[in-house]
Amino acid sequence: MRLSRQRRFILELLWDAKEHLSAREIYDRLNQQAHSIGHTSVYQNLEALSREGIIECVERSEGRLYGNVSDSHSHVNCLDTAQILDVHVELPIDLIEQIQQQTGVKIVDYRIDFYGYRSGAPDTEAPSASDTKAS
Repeated sequence: MRLSRQRRFILELLWDAKEHLSAREIYDRLNQQAHSIGHTSVYQNLEALSREGIIECVERSEGRLYGNVSDSHSHVNCLDTAQILDVHVELPIDLIEQIQQQTGVKIVDYRIDFYGYRSGAPDTEAPSASDTKAS
């Protein structure tokens, strides 16, 4: 893939931001930095970069968000700020084997989505293993 000037601007922005951004936020920030780039170019370049696995595209009900981490990883979703944090989680091998036995599916990769509050969290205890067990 050719690294055009516009793609370089997008990649630098995502790497510097270290957060997941919508195409609109990327467009706005690039133009605030005096990088003249059109809406269509932003969308086309984001799609090309995510299709090639260079950046991450996260589908949300409110639209797509793009991030700089493209390897296999999990997310912590902050419910009070709507921020998505990248985390690398390694499950114990016995848990993976248990899931494989229950489902008959050989696990080759996984992504876990965690949800929680950074501040002002409701007074609740962390869920126990029995609370989170799939039925």
